[in-house]
Amino acid sequence: MKQRKASPGSAGADCAKPARARGRGACSNPQARFESLRHGAEDDGWTTADAEAPALQTIVSVERARSVITRNRSPDIPFSQSVNPYRGCEHGCVYCYARPTHAYLGLSAGLDFESRLYAKDNAVQVLREELSRPGYRCEVIALGTNTDPYQPIERRWRITRSLLELLAECNHPCTIVTKSALVERDLDLLARMAAKRLVKVFVSVTSLDRVLARRMEPRAAAPQRRLAALAALAAAGVPTGVLVAPLIPALNDTDLERILDAARAAGCREAGYGLLRLPHEVRDLFEEWLVRHYPLRAAHVLSLLRQARGGKDDDPRFGSRMRGEGALADLIERRFDGACRRLGLQRRDLDLDTSSFRPPCTGGQLSLL
Repeated sequence: MKQRKASPGSAGADCAKPARARGRGACSNPQARFESLRHGAEDDGWTTADAEAPALQTIVSVERARSVITRNRSPDIPFSQSVNPYRGCEHGCVYCYARPTHAYLGLSAGLDFESRLYAKDNAVQVLREELSRPGYRCEVIALGTNTDPYQPIERRWRITRSLLELLAECNHPCTIVTKSALVERDLDLLARMAAKRLVKVFVSVTSLDRVLARRMEPRAAAPQRRLAALAALAAAGVPTGVLVAPLIPALNDTDLERILDAARAAGCREAGYGLLRLPHEVRDLFEEWLVRHYPLRAAHVLSLLRQARGGKDDDPRFGSRMRGEGALADLIERRFDGACRRLGLQRRDLDLDTSSFRPPCTGGQLSLL
């Protein structure tokens, strides 16, 4: 894995549609949204449409963050602030709503998003400063809202681990959302925080079909491995939940009840779900993926999604963007609610203790008092 200093805006040159890249979710690397130049691919006759390109190398750049806490005021999201230790995500989930954010770096939402990553190596120092400010008000911090905090590069960079150590030091509550079994590595920290009502861990499971999961989320843990991680967390006393998101009509929605059954058996007490969103570039990337992997189903899947989005590809309105609207969205919600009642699962809840927070030591003179 190569490392280099960040140079936003330098990508986009390799925006031509490549042959299918092994171990990646996106099928192409379209032009970055804000780039003025446009490039196109030409077939020279030496390759076929199904040719497989060499494995795409992951490149990690260092980003010096000026701030790490992102504030949220959306009524659809149950947290008010979040921290993301990385930009981009190697898991390569083709449907990821965060893909378009790479455009702000001059990079593609396609293969760039999952192979050209940024690690905020000073995230802990910056967070320590932000938590120490006189006007800081303790509210639950969500880890992993834009990209997975336990994606494969965390094994080496350990930024998420360091952030948890800081939060544990000052009794600051947090939640984690991940698709990775690497979360088990930090059971020592998580168990201690859970004993003080300072943490909950939610694992996203989109399908129990290993083939479908590998195609949608090529570098995330297998569904059964995620369930095993949930069981290990629950056994250690860490409150856990499952997120069945995104649900994609005619593709993985039939797995809804089975996923909830399996998660409850693994010790989960809470659950949530969300309908697939297709903002900006994600719409074309997802349609391209559908046509490649499920050509006979592609038109039907997209038609059902539009029915649940008022005839549009995406509906960003608060109140409907997560669940959709219409008969299909209502049916999914009834199925989810019915399964949760049957299993005794509660809706996703971020009720954690904020009263024991103490600002962390910044190393200044006042720390001696």
